Amino acid sequence: MTFKRIYYTLFRGIHKNRKWIYYGKAVLAMLLPNVFCRIRRRSLMRQFDAMGADDKANITERVLYYCKLPAGASVREINEQLPRTKMAPPYMPCTVGDYSLVNKRGNSVYFFDSYEHIRCFDTQLRFLMIPGDVFIELSAPAICKSRLVREGNSNNVLLNLDKVRHFLWIDDPFCWEEKQCRILFRGATEGKPRRERFLEMWSDNALCDLKSTGSMALYDHLCYRYIMCLEGNDVASNLKWVMSSNSIAVMPRPTCESWFMEGRLIPGYHYIEIADDYHDLIDKVEYYEAHPDEAKAIVEHAHEWVRQFQDTKREKIISLMVLERYFQQTGQ
Repeated sequence: MTFKRIYYTLFRGIHKNRKWIYYGKAVLAMLLPNVFCRIRRRSLMRQFDAMGADDKANITERVLYYCKLPAGASVREINEQLPRTKMAPPYMPCTVGDYSLVNKRGNSVYFFDSYEHIRCFDTQLRFLMIPGDVFIELSAPAICKSRLVREGNSNNVLLNLDKVRHFLWIDDPFCWEEKQCRILFRGATEGKPRRERFLEMWSDNALCDLKSTGSMALYDHLCYRYIMCLEGNDVASNLKWVMSSNSIAVMPRPTCESWFMEGRLIPGYHYIEIADDYHDLIDKVEYYEAHPDEAKAIVEHAHEWVRQFQDTKREKIISLMVLERYFQQTGQ
């Protein structure tokens, strides 16, 4: 292992988020009385009121994108069986004050990520939170990590959940020209037919390095110019860090979106789009190899997209406003 690899892995954050650090911070934050969280919320809202018109418009636009609920929506139990991987339905609605019930039945990262913001509101407010991978249109207003990219999908209200796994930014030590002209994929394929089909088509191609495993270090990923970002159950979990690196995300047009707003990404501008059946993968890569200026422009545009999620105070304001709108639109 070279000194450069050790340095960037240990001191520049080229590794997965450390869950023990995440849980430590989350548990310590729970020791803070809720009254201080509500004071903090009022302070952040005053800061929003003092912002310029452009900043206000950008934040409001994102809030309306995440929470598309019409007025008069109501919080109720979802009774139908929901296909997901981490949580068996049905999932009961609860109040902010009874939110400890969620932690007992749901995945803890979803509890901590939502509780961070929900605790800033009145304890009598009711909500429904669906943990895990959500890839159907819900029949009742619910807070969730993901939703299908389609018009009218208003009940899935997005919040930044499971961010310890999904939201990771890379300080890439390699510029695009220094990387190998190869296509990389690492990821689970079992029970994910779209990924299985991709590997069947291209695993024998000399331009591809594809394996159905996640055992490759992030630093080694960065040696490749093109990294596949393929959806599994819902969104591609590696898309955020790939777009923050100097490699280029390659994928079909997203069918699911999360807090990262995958549905708003522009093909050929933020990422390289390939067909849903993957047949044009090599043709697209060869095109950008022949047009390196266009490839490097995609890297810059991806960085520009990522930057809007790196302002933690701004992200906190948007999260609080999404929840506030959720409570308002459900008549609370």
